Amino acid sequence: MYRYEDIKTIHLEVTQNCQASCPMCDRNMNGKGINPHINLDELSLLDCVDIFPPEFIKQLDTMYMCGNLGDPIVAKDTLEIFEYFRSHNPNMWLSMNTNAGAKNEEWWRQLAEVFGRMGAVIFSVDGLRDTNHLYRQGVVWDNVERNMRAFIDAGGRARWDYLIFEHNQHQVEEAEALANAWGCEKFMKKKTGRFITQDSKKKESHQAVNRKGKQTQELKKPDEKYLNKALSKQDVIINKYGSMDAYYDAAPIVCKVKKENSLFITAEGLALPCCWTAGRMYKWWHKDPKVEQIWDFIPDKGVLDARKGLSKVFDTGIFEDIQNSWAKPSCGDGKLKVCSMKCGAEFDPFAEQFK
Repeated sequence: MYRYEDIKTIHLEVTQNCQASCPMCDRNMNGKGINPHINLDELSLLDCVDIFPPEFIKQLDTMYMCGNLGDPIVAKDTLEIFEYFRSHNPNMWLSMNTNAGAKNEEWWRQLAEVFGRMGAVIFSVDGLRDTNHLYRQGVVWDNVERNMRAFIDAGGRARWDYLIFEHNQHQVEEAEALANAWGCEKFMKKKTGRFITQDSKKKESHQAVNRKGKQTQELKKPDEKYLNKALSKQDVIINKYGSMDAYYDAAPIVCKVKKENSLFITAEGLALPCCWTAGRMYKWWHKDPKVEQIWDFIPDKGVLDARKGLSKVFDTGIFEDIQNSWAKPSCGDGKLKVCSMKCGAEFDPFAEQFK
């Protein structure tokens, strides 16, 4: 699939911690309580020094922090980790996805200095003062505004990503105008793929709850103008193949991370191809998370621990095993289904978010 010396991009999940409780995030159960299968792991600066030696950092083009379960701004060593990468590769691109609701102004000014012109923050803000918290539960608007403006005013490059639901679609133009006024370089109208379920079924709405289990916002699809086009393409796929599962069995894989020579590091320090393969490891609705197919490729989690030597993970054969599975006749025969779901050639809800 690729070799240690081929890697050009690191996707780093620095923490499983977050101050928010977004109801469609696997970190929590629809907004209530923490996923029982995670331990709120977090990588320290020393962990990253062990995983990423200076010579490896010098071969990289990009390092970005995002992940599946946490927000980088609540991690203790996020700034120091970015400084470490920058010190060994002044010309690489650094970026981060965040809800913007934590840390103080000085921290954000320091981040802008570390990033310089070779970096950007993607601010995930899904509404304005009266609506952002309906999905970004627990995120305080005043903190978002203060931190975004501190970062941008200090010279930081910013993009505002706006997930569109029924409850915030009326504010898209107002939010875009605000983004321009604050100095964001780009405003992304993000057509969420969250209304396609884990078993590839459509759903009309999603009931959020808060940390006490009380029902809060019913999240509904936006109007056709802002609808993820994969929802309609799904009907075409089913007509062609008979079912989504039949499509996944047959789908040619166009692997995004293989094309980009990108590697994902989890907050546990595990090296996997991407956030999607790692994201199948700890689904909260399973009593035993190891019923997920990805565990067939991970007989011993310890051998994927990049803190023991990232290059050693490449010797385990996991990347080749995943790639070789794509040639198998069906997912039941061992083809890794998540690869078909996320990188199948004919159906891509992720890419459709940005069109």
